[in-house]
Amino acid sequence: MTSTSKPLNVLFLCTHNSARSILAEALLNGMAGDRFRGFSAGSSPRENQQPNPLALEALQRVGISTEGLRSKNWDEFAKPDAPNMDLIITVCDNAAGEMCPVWPGHPATAHWGYPDPSEVDSSLEEKQAAFRKTLHAIRQRVELFINLPAAAIDKLTIQQSARDLAKR
Repeated sequence: MTSTSKPLNVLFLCTHNSARSILAEALLNGMAGDRFRGFSAGSSPRENQQPNPLALEALQRVGISTEGLRSKNWDEFAKPDAPNMDLIITVCDNAAGEMCPVWPGHPATAHWGYPDPSEVDSSLEEKQAAFRKTLHAIRQRVELFINLPAAAIDKLTIQQSARDLAKR
């Protein structure tokens, strides 16, 4: 891809779209320049769901913008006027096993599983540490992904490339 190419749209999915998928969206957008564009959504966000404040705090601590982040239902991305996705990555095991909508353009898919940092039920410091650990793990994979050579992210190989990164 060149800098004048259309960016690849990547949708990160989780159940509630409050932590892992939000982290992945923000990291991709903060790290990828104009080569990729990240989005996130959930299969079943709770009513009035908001991004987890500890996820936003973890992003801000590493200098990643949280502007515009919001929890949303994946149905937003199955509508005819939604941006077409090139790759959909589930980041939690629940969303990986759910029946997904039919996505316009039939994007490639992959699963990058991470433990849910919001399930840590202990001190604030331990909760913050769980979010930092998850952020770091996602950041490593995103960094590998955005540094793949152009041949590894063409329409025919993007799915396998993204799936291979789940093994790292």
